[in-house]
Amino acid sequence: MNLSFFIARRYFLFGKKFNFINIISILSMIVVACVTMALVVALSVFNGLENLIRTLYNTFDPEIKIVATKGKSFEFDEVFLDKIKAVEGVDIVTEVIEDNALLKYKEDQMVVKVKGVSDNFIQQSRMDSMIVAGEFRLHKGRKDYAIIGRGIQYMMSISLSNELHPLQLWYPKDLQKSFTSFNPDKIFNREVIFPGAVFAIEKQYDDNYIFVPLAFAQDLFNYDNKRTSLEIKTKQGYKINKVRDKLRTVLGSDFKVLNSDEQHASLLRAVKIEKMFMHLTITFILAVASFNIFFCLNMLAINKRKDVAILYSMGATPSFIRRIFLFEGAIIAFSGAIIGLILGVSIVLAQDYFGFASMGMETSIVDAYPVKMELMDFTTTGISIVIITIVASILPAIKASQVEIKDNL
Repeated sequence: MNLSFFIARRYFLFGKKFNFINIISILSMIVVACVTMALVVALSVFNGLENLIRTLYNTFDPEIKIVATKGKSFEFDEVFLDKIKAVEGVDIVTEVIEDNALLKYKEDQMVVKVKGVSDNFIQQSRMDSMIVAGEFRLHKGRKDYAIIGRGIQYMMSISLSNELHPLQLWYPKDLQKSFTSFNPDKIFNREVIFPGAVFAIEKQYDDNYIFVPLAFAQDLFNYDNKRTSLEIKTKQGYKINKVRDKLRTVLGSDFKVLNSDEQHASLLRAVKIEKMFMHLTITFILAVASFNIFFCLNMLAINKRKDVAILYSMGATPSFIRRIFLFEGAIIAFSGAIIGLILGVSIVLAQDYFGFASMGMETSIVDAYPVKMELMDFTTTGISIVIITIVASILPAIKASQVEIKDNL
């Protein structure tokens, strides 16, 4: 065993006497353990929230989405469709027309987002598990059906089995022509459709979205051969980002080709920034806590002057003495860090399994805070502890090595 480490360990383990310096050492270790535990738990919660956001949005959003760079719609034809299908890795291309419309049901009405999708939307199998009532379909025979959010169903008391009251969707016609008449039939397009299923994903979607067949949306919005977006499912075994890059090359600058993260880049960026600031804040607290190590080593250096003088008289070098106190700081910090990591991991695993920390909201998507541990978080935590420990230990170690033999023997 390294002699300087052996001596440092003896100092940490109290030796023959238990004194005030030993108490400070223990308190310093406990503080480092608590801060490390808090850092592990906090970062795991942010990872869990980020993962939850991705899971929810991936249910609603496509793997790849194509939208126009300018304007909310673009011209679409079979030639354009064939060009996209020719890209290696593209499996399903779903045509989408999306816009706001007024929904009326019996005496109630509200503005909703109507999303018209082509029939192959069902084949993308994104929302199958999110259907909570009815059958996931857009047609049955010649009859069209709408898939509505659970929030819309609750707010308007919509019954899936009521064949007497269909959903009415209203959308304004060309405004320049509309002002020539006060007849609602000439000002608005009106289409009716029966609800066929209810989905439940997240409040943002449940309270706003209705899915309808593409032809129904074309008639309602007068879009003809225009589309607001295309949603693409890639073939199994192909990397989404590589297919995205190929589509960008084929389509050029007139279109944005976005993967699932890019469709919600601002939200995910906000979560990452919050996580970063949380990491910096707790690391700053760890830096403040390292003052305990600094003062502990300073007092230890004063208390052990005689020991240092004896070591010098036996042939020890200043670098040997400095290593003793650097090792002492490392033992305090790393003992606390190991205890903190064990406690932090235990809390995260318990939360993941038992979910004892509740979100505390009735409308929450999940009952308990989601958590997820990542190796990078442990790496950055370890690096932070190493840097802070070295900084806190250098000055006391230098001071301890400056003891005069003649004044302390």
